[in-house]
Amino acid sequence: MRPGLKVFAAVLLATAAACAGAQNYPSKPIRMVVPFAPGGTGEFLSRSITPRMGELLGQQFIVDFRGGAGTTLAAGLVANAPADGYTTFIQTLTSHAINDTLYTRLSYNTRRDFAPIGLIGVIPIVLGAHPSLPARNPKELVALSHARKGSLNFGSAGIGTSSHFAVELFKLVSKADLTHIPYKGAGPATIDAMAGFIPLVVDAITSMKPHLDGGKIKGIAIGSAQRSEGAPNLATFAESGYPGFEASSWWGILAPARTPVAMVTRLNSELNRAMEDSGVRTRLVSHGTTITAGPPAKATELLESETEKWAKVVKATGARVD
Repeated sequence: MRPGLKVFAAVLLATAAACAGAQNYPSKPIRMVVPFAPGGTGEFLSRSITPRMGELLGQQFIVDFRGGAGTTLAAGLVANAPADGYTTFIQTLTSHAINDTLYTRLSYNTRRDFAPIGLIGVIPIVLGAHPSLPARNPKELVALSHARKGSLNFGSAGIGTSSHFAVELFKLVSKADLTHIPYKGAGPATIDAMAGFIPLVVDAITSMKPHLDGGKIKGIAIGSAQRSEGAPNLATFAESGYPGFEASSWWGILAPARTPVAMVTRLNSELNRAMEDSGVRTRLVSHGTTITAGPPAKATELLESETEKWAKVVKATGARVD
């Protein structure tokens, strides 16, 4: 056989194999990598949607927590995973829109090495405190931070995360004197705040809600434009004297780049169907999630626009990770 025909035959065989794989997909469990430690919003979202998605797909999802390095460890793992439809990634504002500018060097490209599957929702950030902290609102917190200069620490899910930058933005507009303590996930940070080891913690309303409701964490303010259904008694930063201030994170699901389109389309379809389920929808909305389902193209568009938006914010704060 001539060389040209051999190449053509190889391409045909590869195409046929890919088509067969897509038709039989999924034939084994699917891994969903969460770039944080257990106990935070990543766990809440993955545990909320994967059971129903698994039912619809006919295969179980295995949730794999890979916290650390501001989500870059998990993102790098997924970027280099086989593009076979069996590895997915809980995407955050942090992992792509912020890290694209924050990090001088990454082992992957945030735009080229991932295939958006779909969006889950937008979730506002909550700044919370140990109940013993005297401050009850942002204005009182700013005054207290000046009185206790250099001694008020806040815990976040890690360097460069949306929770970290929510407070960095607040510091820019309020001149508060707060010191960042990064954790490998919001769960460990919240545990330390409840125990009184750190006075402040910032995380999404979805994972903070049980601790707010139980009185173990005192809410200082929420980053949504209007009060959240998940915490209707908690005032916004705008209400508290900082008009226009908003701090929310959006979440979605990605796959490695070059994942077959048929598999991405199937995952997107079942993700959207899962979020239409009354039980899943009620759980997400009651915990403060604004659901933003849609096709992969919608996720791609948001990823591009948010990356440009947060590049300006990162540069304004002067933050950089080499």
